[in-house]
Amino acid sequence: MGSGVRALMRRKQVDSERTRAAGSAHQLRKELSVTQLVAIGVGSTIGAGVYVLVGTVAREHSGPALTLSFLIAGIAAALSAFCYAELASRCPSAGSAYHYSYICVGEGVAWLIGWALILEYTIGGSAVARGISPNLALFFGGQDSLPWILARHEIPWLDVVVDPCASFLVFVVTGLLCVGIKESSFVQGVVTVLNCFVMLFVIIAGSYIGFQTGWVGYKVAGGFFPYGANGMLAGSATVFFAYIGFDSVASTAEEVKNPQRDLPLGIGTALSICCSLYMLVSVVIVGLVPYFAMDPDTPISSAFAKHGMHWAMYLVTTGAVLALCSTLMGSILPQPRILMAMARDGLLPSFFSDVHKTTQVPVKSTVVTGICAAALAFFMDVSQLAGMVSVGTLLAFTIVAVSILILRYVPPDEVPLPSSLQASFRLSQENDEEKLRGTLGDDDHEQGSAEISDVVVEPITDPLIEKQLYASNLSEAKRRKTAACSITSVCIGVLILTTSASATFLPFPVRCSVCVLGGMLLLAGLGMLCWIDQDDGRHSFGHSGGFICPFVPLLPVMCILINTYLLINLGGGTWMRVGVWLVMGVFVYIFYGRTHSSLTDVVYVPVAEANEIYGSSSSLGFVA
Repeated sequence: MGSGVRALMRRKQVDSERTRAAGSAHQLRKELSVTQLVAIGVGSTIGAGVYVLVGTVAREHSGPALTLSFLIAGIAAALSAFCYAELASRCPSAGSAYHYSYICVGEGVAWLIGWALILEYTIGGSAVARGISPNLALFFGGQDSLPWILARHEIPWLDVVVDPCASFLVFVVTGLLCVGIKESSFVQGVVTVLNCFVMLFVIIAGSYIGFQTGWVGYKVAGGFFPYGANGMLAGSATVFFAYIGFDSVASTAEEVKNPQRDLPLGIGTALSICCSLYMLVSVVIVGLVPYFAMDPDTPISSAFAKHGMHWAMYLVTTGAVLALCSTLMGSILPQPRILMAMARDGLLPSFFSDVHKTTQVPVKSTVVTGICAAALAFFMDVSQLAGMVSVGTLLAFTIVAVSILILRYVPPDEVPLPSSLQASFRLSQENDEEKLRGTLGDDDHEQGSAEISDVVVEPITDPLIEKQLYASNLSEAKRRKTAACSITSVCIGVLILTTSASATFLPFPVRCSVCVLGGMLLLAGLGMLCWIDQDDGRHSFGHSGGFICPFVPLLPVMCILINTYLLINLGGGTWMRVGVWLVMGVFVYIFYGRTHSSLTDVVYVPVAEANEIYGSSSSLGFVA
């Protein structure tokens, strides 16, 4: 039992230049700049959902206040983006949230995050691919007008509707990703720019019509907030998922030329562009048509059709297809890198960590990902499983915020020493012991020993210095313990508060009492984190010189609170399906990952001592 718990809590080291050189055979090619990162981020985020969400959320939740719903959701997403930006610049390696949680939290949590992200990207890519064929059919005259080879067909004896078009597109994207990250990011950039031009057309042409007609959508009887502030906030929770996708930028960290500078810029710029486009489109469309008269399925096309621009339907449909294709690439791109990162750490078979010598991309992992996504897209209607995509993303967002708190207040002060260097470690210890015995026990040089003792030992054993060192170590240990308890209090308080606030079946007095308890734990932990100092080790943790997340601890705590609330409200059916997948992952970890982990035989030593061992091993000829 004790060894199992230790396995769950073991943490790996931030990839240094030394460890990268040792594993150069599995390294990815550095090809990406800020421009390509922005293209990946925007392309992965802006899907066809914006062409539908505008009408659905305006009709049911926000009304004309839809723009504010997008703004609030964008601010909430920015909280996670700040956390991702710091960790991506400090730990620029493949794996995204899995990699960060392995370094800061532990192997058990990292495995669950990686396993959940595998499910997210597989189902997400399949769902996106299934959404392309209905939009393509509009160019051929309707839902049943696609060529026979691409059209959907029902298999009667299996009660299954197959989608050859979706499967074909997944294979095309998979082949493109196997060619190389530079080529695939260029294609995704072109598709994303074309989609942005379509959205700019909607904004400019819609604004012209709005000024001509007097913006009738803002003159409705219900005012700007027909559903009140609660409706606007409910709309924010719905459109928040339109911002999911910028984390794909973090998954390419190992392929960025200058990660300390480019990753934070790429994440921040991509999220800003998405938020701006969402808000401008919503301002225009809500102003053209009263919210209660919007078509929930095709709000933008129908808005232009009501003003005589029926041809705009084809342009908007083109934008939807382009957005779906770009999002499909963004869904399949991160998963091979997560599989590769998990295989590097020994949690999955080494097959997934192989990198092609020419293209320097994980071709085997990419092909496996493409085959799984294509099979799902071909055989299954994954729309019912779409909620499972949100679980992986929100779990990742939450753990990344927790990792920021750990990094700032209780960063790892010990690093794993590989088994190949443990001989050097033992040799160093034996040499130190021999030197100590030789200094203290040499009978032939008693006078010299006495002099050495007078010079060296006496100052170290000075009672005043010993007292100061002991008090300093005790104070630091107490601070770390207090910080760890405070972070735990924040997490437990958030879980109690969000669960009780969402448990509408409970009597009102019980809900209030439990909410008060959760709120007190949350505020107590947050207050203590604000009061105590952050750890000095945060300055040297990972790769320094990159982005620093502001407003810690308030910002990550708010991020944890928002993401946990959204997780709790995803629904019981979604959690049951995700639970089955996570239980499968637990068995895979127990029977394979736990015993094959690269940290199985390591010894943890203080950071300063590890650096000395690495230095001495290089001079003695040891290889890590």
